[in-house]
Amino acid sequence: MENGAILDERKIKILDAIIRNYLETGEPVGSRTISKYTDLNLSSATIRNEMSDLEELGYIVQPHTSAGRIPSDKGYRFYVDHLIREKDREVAEMKEFVIEKTEKMDQVLKNVAKLLANNTNYATMVSAPSYNKNKIKFIQLSAVDEEHILAVIVLNSNIVKNQMISVKSSLDNETFLRLNLLLNTMLNGLSLQEINLGTIAKLKEQAGDYGSIVGEVLDALAVTLSENEDLEIYTSGATNILKYPELSDAESAANLLSAFEDKEELASLVTESLADGGDEHGIQVYIGNETPIRTMKDCSVVTATYDLGEGVTGTIGIIGPKRMDYENVMDNLKNLKSQLDGIFTRPKNDKQKGG
Repeated sequence: MENGAILDERKIKILDAIIRNYLETGEPVGSRTISKYTDLNLSSATIRNEMSDLEELGYIVQPHTSAGRIPSDKGYRFYVDHLIREKDREVAEMKEFVIEKTEKMDQVLKNVAKLLANNTNYATMVSAPSYNKNKIKFIQLSAVDEEHILAVIVLNSNIVKNQMISVKSSLDNETFLRLNLLLNTMLNGLSLQEINLGTIAKLKEQAGDYGSIVGEVLDALAVTLSENEDLEIYTSGATNILKYPELSDAESAANLLSAFEDKEELASLVTESLADGGDEHGIQVYIGNETPIRTMKDCSVVTATYDLGEGVTGTIGIIGPKRMDYENVMDNLKNLKSQLDGIFTRPKNDKQKGG
């Protein structure tokens, strides 16, 4: 890298074009190819002169059997180091953009969906961050008459929701006291995303004969907590999955494309992903019939939950055939999560280092 400073922008672009072309074709690269390959608008003669300089500096070599050039080890090293710096800069700019311009988060996430679709060659979806402001403050069950109970749900934003629940027989005061204590002990302070299947099962088990009442309260909670929270979902690369023969017949293609148009179906995938939590990296894999979306039963879906901090979460999903490159998909998701996770709560100096 000592001679790296000698290379001006034009030489760097020509070297980059030679290496990329050679990586793609495996054939020595000539000046005419480079003149078509770059946006420099230089003559072949000028490019030949620059290539001669690059050869003299040891970045490219000329095989005896060809008029073209191929990269030397030194050329590859410069390319890789330069590429790493460029990628680091892109990542830093992305971080800075996310941190400083959170009001433009929608544009960032659209770019994220597009980037993932390009990197994996599958279809992608990214849900906008959900600001889980609505949390349960208090729940009160009380008798209206022998056949009806009133459930009063109060959220921390002081929204109050009343839900009438039918019962087969009246409940005594002790039962009301026990159910109110149970609901408030287990649900107080939780958002919808924090009420997982384990919590629901435990609640119903402890409620015993009154599990169905608890179930109705939970249904009312789900409606109350999700009201006025329209989930924005960005998608990209839907037609990528049609490149795979097992998904490209007319019926499968129509079903898959309509699933991508149906934000409600995609929202169910987001909700399921947030509830499941995934592995230690927050990654969840749904294969075939495991996916919550019926029209995606011939696909695999890999999702990851990102957590910006301050209760701001969302879901990234990649949809492809069952024979998808799981390793590449998971690597992409882990890398993206590492860029997004905790950016609202990182210390200022960490943000500056990242940017």
